[in-house]
Amino acid sequence: MRALIQRVSRAKVSVSGAVLGEIGHGVMVLVCAMQGDAPETVQALAAKTAKLRIFADNDGRMNRSLLDVGGSALVISQFTLAADTRRGNRPGFSSAAPPAEGEALYLAYAAALQDAGVPVATGRFGADMQVELVNDGPVTIWLDSEGP
Repeated sequence: MRALIQRVSRAKVSVSGAVLGEIGHGVMVLVCAMQGDAPETVQALAAKTAKLRIFADNDGRMNRSLLDVGGSALVISQFTLAADTRRGNRPGFSSAAPPAEGEALYLAYAAALQDAGVPVATGRFGADMQVELVNDGPVTIWLDSEGP
């Protein structure tokens, strides 16, 4: 599973002009389920997201987590995080989980984050979404269940 986490002042997602989810201070998480991802992968990535210390403490150091600051998460499915650009100019997405599995894992990630105590808003899996955010910092972190 892959996640791109951006610390935000605010973020929202819309489909056809209708706002589906909106948050204030917190993180926007773009999530991609990969082939072979398991429920344990989802739980581990959600726990890491909730506990990742990317918010400033009183000394201005990134030392506080989403849970510490009472922030929210806007979780958006984005299969294009699976892009393989090693050959040619057209990205390949064959390493992404199949749609039904990807949707289930995406929803499980959002639920696990909510269960960890983080208020969660979501987009709509597979929809053409418009995402707006104010990146705070900017701070952008890449999490990959296969990586460091």
